[in-house]
Amino acid sequence: MRVLIINTSEKSGGAAIAANRLMEALNNHGVKAKMLVRDKETDAITVVELGKRMMAQRHFLRERLAVWTHLHFSKKHLFDVDIANAGFHITQLREFQEADVIHLHWINQGMLSLKGIREILESGKPVVWTMHDAWPATAICHYTHGCKAFLTVCRNCRLLPGHGGDKDLAYRVWNRKKQLLEHHQVYFVACSRWLEQQAKQSALLSQQNITNIPNPIDIHVFRPTDKKRARKRLELPEDKKIILFVSQRVTDERKGMNYLIEAIDKMVKERPDMAQHTGVAILGGHAEDFEGKLALPVYPLGYVSEVKKIVDVYNAVDLFVLPSLEDNLPNTIMEAMACGVPCVGFRVGGIPEEIDHLKTGFVAEPRNADSLMKGIRWILEEADIGALSAQAVKKVSTSYSQNSVALRYIEVYNHALAFKHYGI
Repeated sequence: MRVLIINTSEKSGGAAIAANRLMEALNNHGVKAKMLVRDKETDAITVVELGKRMMAQRHFLRERLAVWTHLHFSKKHLFDVDIANAGFHITQLREFQEADVIHLHWINQGMLSLKGIREILESGKPVVWTMHDAWPATAICHYTHGCKAFLTVCRNCRLLPGHGGDKDLAYRVWNRKKQLLEHHQVYFVACSRWLEQQAKQSALLSQQNITNIPNPIDIHVFRPTDKKRARKRLELPEDKKIILFVSQRVTDERKGMNYLIEAIDKMVKERPDMAQHTGVAILGGHAEDFEGKLALPVYPLGYVSEVKKIVDVYNAVDLFVLPSLEDNLPNTIMEAMACGVPCVGFRVGGIPEEIDHLKTGFVAEPRNADSLMKGIRWILEEADIGALSAQAVKKVSTSYSQNSVALRYIEVYNHALAFKHYGI
């Protein structure tokens, strides 16, 4: 079986990391898998770049300009919206022609247009589409933030200044997506049960096959190692308990840093001595922006792409906190747990599917700094860290290993192929 995995980038972002891990897992199980990307970042022979950097930039700018115009030239929500009005046409590529199954992942920001997706569906090849966010089930947004319009029809989107009528951008994109899917069967795979339920409620996907399979992780890479050595390599203090926060872009409001700041402030006011023996490590872009903004010492680690160093970061800390306001199935929680690190997160999205409350970490009440503080203090001061760590490692090895995830995807591919060939 030959599978072509399509994603905007090779390594940047959670979807890219997940797609890359899946490709590796499939190849280890005898499936000939390749990735087709717009942005190639390594020399991997199994990853194919579209090779048209100038054209890629044009597609990206064309879409952003259209969105910016509909935002009345405001940068707010500029990257919260995708309309897929520009992108590559890939059906004539050799890699596409050779593939038995086409597997879409995150294909936004000028990678594929709706027209390009239509060409893929009309090619006759079975299509599997992994949902890393809600965009395939909505008109233009990646996260619904409580909006229920996608249950019936998207229009007058809260992210855009409303126009209504024929000029309503969300309504026009919704109708284009609806026409796109009306006569084609796609096998949608959500990365969490939470997103699967959202997808099944979408009027856009009412006639489609929808299931859920988590992202995979290499448990031979992400695993517990010596804490003292990890801290020494990272030049982190050995005499403090360290809380970790990770985000590709730390300033992303959706990741909830403000709630972590508030929770730590409350905690230190109640226990001023914590400032002497506790610190916060921040991994991600703009980490340095938060120096001096927390009531505890901050250790900004910046953006890191080297996997070995990322594994060191997880192993160097005592606790991982991700107070996302809305999230699918964060790779970061999975990575932390694989390294034996207890986690704290809000009860939103797929986070409570990852963190087993009081067994591998603490699930706090959404948007509640007091509950977040309670979880942090429970792990640092009361919980059996050894037991939490062991359960976290066990959870990842049984639920998210590359082996188990690859086998589930192969089952989906076989089903999609059988439907195409035999109609069953």
